[in-house]
Amino acid sequence: MLQTTHDATPSSPAQANSLVERFAAWLSEMEYCDARSVDRARRASQQNGGRVDKVLLQLGLMSEREMATAYAAFLDLPMVTPELYPDSPVLPEILSARFLKDARAIPLAVDSESIAVALRDPLDPFFASAISAVTGLHARVFVAVPLDLDAAIERLYPNDEQHVAQESDADAAPLEEDAERLKDLASEAPVIRLVNQLIARAVETFASDIHIEPFDDRLRVRYRYDGVLHEIESFPPQLIPAVISRIKIMARLDIAERRLPQDGRTKLAIRGHEIDFRISTVPALHGETVVLRILDRSNTVFDYSSLGLAPQVIERFRTLIEQPNGIILVTGPTGSGKTTTLYTGLSDLNAVSRNVVTIEDPIEYQLAGINQIQVRPQIGLTFASLLRSILRQDPDVIMVGEIRDAETAQIAVQAALTGHLVISTLHTNSAAAAIIRLRDMGIEDFLITAVLRGVLAQRLVRRLCDDCKESYQPTPEAIGKLGLDKLANERPITLYRPVGCLNCRRTGYRGRQAIAELLEPDEQIERLVFARRDHAALERAAVEAGMVPMFTAGLQAALAGVTTVEEVIRTIRAGH
Repeated sequence: MLQTTHDATPSSPAQANSLVERFAAWLSEMEYCDARSVDRARRASQQNGGRVDKVLLQLGLMSEREMATAYAAFLDLPMVTPELYPDSPVLPEILSARFLKDARAIPLAVDSESIAVALRDPLDPFFASAISAVTGLHARVFVAVPLDLDAAIERLYPNDEQHVAQESDADAAPLEEDAERLKDLASEAPVIRLVNQLIARAVETFASDIHIEPFDDRLRVRYRYDGVLHEIESFPPQLIPAVISRIKIMARLDIAERRLPQDGRTKLAIRGHEIDFRISTVPALHGETVVLRILDRSNTVFDYSSLGLAPQVIERFRTLIEQPNGIILVTGPTGSGKTTTLYTGLSDLNAVSRNVVTIEDPIEYQLAGINQIQVRPQIGLTFASLLRSILRQDPDVIMVGEIRDAETAQIAVQAALTGHLVISTLHTNSAAAAIIRLRDMGIEDFLITAVLRGVLAQRLVRRLCDDCKESYQPTPEAIGKLGLDKLANERPITLYRPVGCLNCRRTGYRGRQAIAELLEPDEQIERLVFARRDHAALERAAVEAGMVPMFTAGLQAALAGVTTVEEVIRTIRAGH
């Protein structure tokens, strides 16, 4: 049975205005939203009109689900879950579909004295009072999640005005093959507003990627923060065609083509500055999955301090890239920050006296003063063919986004031998393994030793949130197993662990930094290369020559309170 403890909704507009102000202050006090965001919404509300809570939603600073949860907690009202919506309309002879759609309300159940009503906006007294007046019953308010309520409205009252969810349900399925139909779906104001909110919120909260994934019973939205995915929202499945089509229109993709993967880009003005988005769609079982990569140039600074590398590694790397010729490699798995490190090095080299050229797939950030070229395999513009052509352009420094095949590797070596500095990436787990990878690509040992100046292998670890991290003393077993007693200068040995607060979205981590090892071939390593020794032997020789292994560098960062031992093990030991 549907029950509420009391009626906490305001009874008049004046009371509602006062309640909204108290609610806004309560949001920050109870950490539903940070104080800075509430203040920003309050200023926007004063300048442009509108309630503070509505402005928070419009700016994408809170999701509709988060706001509904906050309404319920603040007013001490129950929330309505999808299974509580009725199977058929309640009192349809009194409460018309048009009225309920305008009110964004659904009657849930009725008895002799009261009517249970799901409301989108429990701070507005009008509609609860109107329903009570029309029915002659006391209105017991439940707080609704807007998208759940919309889906229930479309199911219960399907034959009134056209709405987005109705247009994309099963009855419209035969028409979905029509590109114009999909375009119309995606052009509806509610869908545009929904997609804009999802994108704005991701940018506002510094997410790196947005994942939009259709399933049989829902449309899932996840954001990637600091390398880890977090589920943000879940929408009714009826919205799948409209939301996916809207994003494809933004990226100028073919909305009628749902059988093949597509890639595109778009540029949007958000919060007063332009942000690039790289968009990929792939057909899946229940529709197309979409991933939006956020490339916020205003939030990206290519300097060594932002990388987080150890000072001695930065010093040696900067010395390496000042070499007039040779090959310098940055290695690591996808998403380990290789491109950012390359861009930082290029920014250091960028001068009027140098011709710096890049070959990329894709071009992630535009660098002023540098000639950047996009690979286009479909028309024959591969890494190898472009590298050949660029050598006739009198370059000083060439950045190759990735050495993917033997042909590109051979041309890169020839470029280095003829007086050019080549900077590129490889997918290897360690610095020493890069030498073996070049050999596997067919590069002769004498050429490797002649052109290779250095290899930087790196991973990204999550940084502990400085506002909430907590220190502790590890057990003797952990100290011995990890060898911390050999690395720590102070006793007792102290490590840190995540706690979670509003500033880090309760994850305990905020931001990422690189952990790296830098191998510089010397005579001993060259002898081992000619002897065709494996990467383990090369790594031992590099450590004897002064290289700090990546795992050791990670443990040093953990001892310094930058990250956790668990994070180091997760990102480095697992693949090193």
